[in-house]
Amino acid sequence: MRETSTAQTSLFDFYAPHERSIFLRDLSDRLDQHPELYRIVESDVLRQSGKNTGRRGLSVESIFRCMLLKQIFRISYAQLSFQLTDSPTYRSFSRLDRHCFPSKSTLCTNIRRLRPETLRAVFEQLGADCLARGEMETQAMRLDSTVIKSNIAPPSDSRLLDDGIRVLSRLMAKSVERTGVKLRLTDYRKASRKLAAAIFYGKKAEKDALYCELIPLARRVVKQSHVAVELVRDKIIDPLAFCWIDEVVHYRQLLERVIDQAERRVFHNETVPASEKIVSLFEPHTDIIVKGKRDVEYGHKINLSTNRDGLITVVMLEKGNPKDSERFIPLLETHQRLYGKLPETTIADGCYASHGNVSAAKEMGVEKVAFHKKNGITLREMGIQEKTLKKLKNFRAGIEANISELKRAFGAGKALWKGESGFAAFVWASVISYNLAHLVRMQSG
Repeated sequence: MRETSTAQTSLFDFYAPHERSIFLRDLSDRLDQHPELYRIVESDVLRQSGKNTGRRGLSVESIFRCMLLKQIFRISYAQLSFQLTDSPTYRSFSRLDRHCFPSKSTLCTNIRRLRPETLRAVFEQLGADCLARGEMETQAMRLDSTVIKSNIAPPSDSRLLDDGIRVLSRLMAKSVERTGVKLRLTDYRKASRKLAAAIFYGKKAEKDALYCELIPLARRVVKQSHVAVELVRDKIIDPLAFCWIDEVVHYRQLLERVIDQAERRVFHNETVPASEKIVSLFEPHTDIIVKGKRDVEYGHKINLSTNRDGLITVVMLEKGNPKDSERFIPLLETHQRLYGKLPETTIADGCYASHGNVSAAKEMGVEKVAFHKKNGITLREMGIQEKTLKKLKNFRAGIEANISELKRAFGAGKALWKGESGFAAFVWASVISYNLAHLVRMQSG
């Protein structure tokens, strides 16, 4: 049985006389002003909690507050578990029962129940509440984009081939445990590991020759997986064996894609488009992002806007690598949907600039549409003077600091939760934590 919020706080709860404790106390008071956030989150937590009888689990309120602690202080589940056991301040903030000491697995299981759609709804509700209270101004909007990295190793075809061979071979070796069917197949893991290492440390001429051995090895493992799946299907006893089959098919399809891109690159000297590449078997949703002439990054691009106080007002998590200029109007439309009106002034980086964007924004009702670099757009088209543009450029520079803080202080530099859904949930958790922390600082001073 699970409650939405703690009915009554303990008499033993207190906050220590320390800067961090005072911040958490103020953050707790801020959360008490938004009880509707827990009603949004409870749909995820209660839906997956099973029976309404038995021992009480963590309340919805405690789960949400524990998530904030993890993101704000960038600590692991093990560290969070220790702090919730050892620190009266952390326990008071999390609203834990006196005899509740959650383990790291309990915290991970409960926090990871929160879906990205739910956390996005929390972000939007928080913004709407702040606007209604007069705590958020939306007249001026600055826009920029950045990349949030996936939690993957630097990709290479040899590493991906070895990963595919290793994972599929391990699954087939464990088939007797998972399905009850023993498979007598050749294990190529040791040979694959040696070839991948030789390719990694070898010279260009040596690498091509070694790929001639590694790729056929991968094809043999793919062929073995076909045979293994058919054998298990014929002798299937336990319904759970279908989970094993689905897992084998999933990784086999990914390995086939890696084989294809490696052959095209190595044997046919073909430049494989980024949209067709796979850079991780474990985070296959990862995009290849190249911004300007900078290094290649692996993750997902986000477009976002902040206001004069540094609060994040709009976040758009993108698929692929769309041009920033194509996302300018969707950002304005999202802003209008969330806050009921358009900003009077927008300032964005030069990569968003186009005559079409200026015209479309003006037609929508934005008075001043400025860009850091003019890119052939006159001041008259923007609706501003040179002096105003200089001020707006200084204002736009502030979003660089906002993005830096989001990544550095709230963990959004690299999303650590697994899967595409986990990636998106991690981003929204970081953004919510960022905004709440900023609101507390604004209120206190």
